Amino acid sequence: MSKLNHLSQQECYDILNEALKTGADFAEVFMEDTVNYAQEMISCQTTKCTTSMVKGAAFRIIKGETVVNATTTDLSYQNLMKEASKLASNFVGEKTQDVCEFKDTTNNANVNINEERIYDDGTPILDKFSKAALAVSKEVVQTIANITKKNQEIFVFASDGAYAHDHRCNTRVSLTVVASDGKNMQSINSNAGGNKAMEQYDDFDGETFGRETAESAITMLHADEMVGGEIPVVIHNGFGGVILHEAAVHGLEATSVARGMSVFCGKVGEKIGSDIVNAVDCGTDYEAWGSLNVDDEGTPTKRNLLIENGILKGYLVDKRNAKKMNHPITGSSRRESYKHMTTSRMTNTYFLNGESTFEEIIANTKYGLFAKRMGGGSVNPATGEFNFAVNEGYMIEDGKITKPVRGATLVGSGKDVLMRIDMIANNLAHGHGMCGSMSGSIPTNVGQPTIRVSKMTVGGKGSK
Repeated sequence: MSKLNHLSQQECYDILNEALKTGADFAEVFMEDTVNYAQEMISCQTTKCTTSMVKGAAFRIIKGETVVNATTTDLSYQNLMKEASKLASNFVGEKTQDVCEFKDTTNNANVNINEERIYDDGTPILDKFSKAALAVSKEVVQTIANITKKNQEIFVFASDGAYAHDHRCNTRVSLTVVASDGKNMQSINSNAGGNKAMEQYDDFDGETFGRETAESAITMLHADEMVGGEIPVVIHNGFGGVILHEAAVHGLEATSVARGMSVFCGKVGEKIGSDIVNAVDCGTDYEAWGSLNVDDEGTPTKRNLLIENGILKGYLVDKRNAKKMNHPITGSSRRESYKHMTTSRMTNTYFLNGESTFEEIIANTKYGLFAKRMGGGSVNPATGEFNFAVNEGYMIEDGKITKPVRGATLVGSGKDVLMRIDMIANNLAHGHGMCGSMSGSIPTNVGQPTIRVSKMTVGGKGSK
């Protein structure tokens, strides 16, 4: 894989100066060299194995409120100079800005890739948990196992002095189990990943991973339909954090806030959650799925405190929106590839641990729903209103988890959920997802300890 280091610092200066020659305030070049790999096995038979490569550069020039962008696949110095001149011609004026001295922010504090292990064969892992799932019951009619790897190297340099390389390798395995009794079908998905190579699966318990996924699918196959109502809801740890991610923190990204399109606009310093709610977006969790050494503007990532004791502390902000909002840059600018314009996005976003235990939360719930596995849904970022599916759910009755229920949906708004969280456990865990937004699809962790929301609208097809 190319190290994208064929340009000297002087050549980088030349390219940026060329871009600034007609009076722009800011110029930036983002370069990447990426290999995407995917393998799929259906019921232990390999059905897909693909490799694709993405290599190119993106220019961005800003003058006042105007932004112009261009992309190219020719990374030679001569072509980059040509593209810089062409893009600069969008403005008319004299040069007003010089290129700042470069400050190299490259480091390996958060992600350190073992390059020798990137392309290890994933077939034995997929085969192990697929066989374990199929062995659970004859009602398991299909398994779909996948492994994906995005091995990406980036280099970004900009007129404000940013100058950084980063190497990322987002590797994830997933399993979908389909169960059927001949009349109905039910599917459950599990996944595990990180921003590191294949060594993360050396001690991975694939048999338990496969078996537990299959057992959940069979349980839900035979579950009763959820009876709707407004009741307390206990949302389990790990991927349950999709509630925070979708219904709240998308509304804290500058993408929405700078345009006045968020319910949380102008709320810094105000109470937006209950006293026990603390939440962060942390790009520095070592080798976590959403971690980066630097963001896609070359800014080192950091631990951004979003909510402290229910008080909104800040937003996720990229360079361009920092000026609009008069807000510090948070190392949160991300893009799927050079083909997408970068903007503020999440990394690893989660509620912090509380003081209760999981057992205490269940024991203190007279009646409610235990949402063990969350699924997909839809959210309006401007209002925070959401509708989420519960993939695996159980009733809580007299402080005990009882019968399984299927088809439950959670309906509400992020601002209401944050205020109604009245218990948080001490069992923080994470889930690994792909987040789609204005700058494409990127790896993001969602996470939380088990939480209890005192009152939520729960939809379902069941009847009393």
